[in-house]
Amino acid sequence: MCPSPLLDIPLRGVKYLLLSFFLYIALLMPAQAIHYFMLSPYSVVMDVKMLDFFRHMGTATLISVIVLLIASLFIRHAWCRYLCPYGALMGVVSLLSPFKIRRNAESCIDCGKCAKNCPSRIPVDKLIQVRTVECTGCMTCVESCPVASTLTFSLQKPAANKKAFALSGWLMTLLILGIMFAVIGYAMYAGVWQSPGTGGIVPTLNSTSANDWPLN
Repeated sequence: MCPSPLLDIPLRGVKYLLLSFFLYIALLMPAQAIHYFMLSPYSVVMDVKMLDFFRHMGTATLISVIVLLIASLFIRHAWCRYLCPYGALMGVVSLLSPFKIRRNAESCIDCGKCAKNCPSRIPVDKLIQVRTVECTGCMTCVESCPVASTLTFSLQKPAANKKAFALSGWLMTLLILGIMFAVIGYAMYAGVWQSPGTGGIVPTLNSTSANDWPLN
């Protein structure tokens, strides 16, 4: 099920409003404030607080979760399409990236599988190059294409007589993992990977209830 364009288009804007809100907060926060926040007791236990939040949900939270679950039964990828700020960020990054989903019209057999399987419902089968903020670069369309090298995540349009430099799903995965572990390794080497106060707070958490955990 897909809502009408009159409803679908404004609903898609909600996730960008949420992204703008979080970016506004992040950009306004001074670097020194970020440092002190990461060392604060609240920062140390915030993941545990999030677990406790879902284990002891209030009425408003429970209703919101139920509404999202019901919406997902009738609207494909309802959360990702309308509400996820991280998905909105991925779309913006994908739009700015030189790599794009590109289609070779000469080898395309017009089966429509790419558009049918696209989580964002982009008409990939009608485009030569996917250039929209709704594309997150998930490469589902590339994996769905039955004709090799017809859809590529590449720097240039694929041609029948020339192989474009393209990123496969496996190569993209390895690249992302490499960057992630490089950042973690650098943080550990620089001595900023683990908060210095963690060791002293964990025993306190084990001996107190969730309601007694530090909030500031």
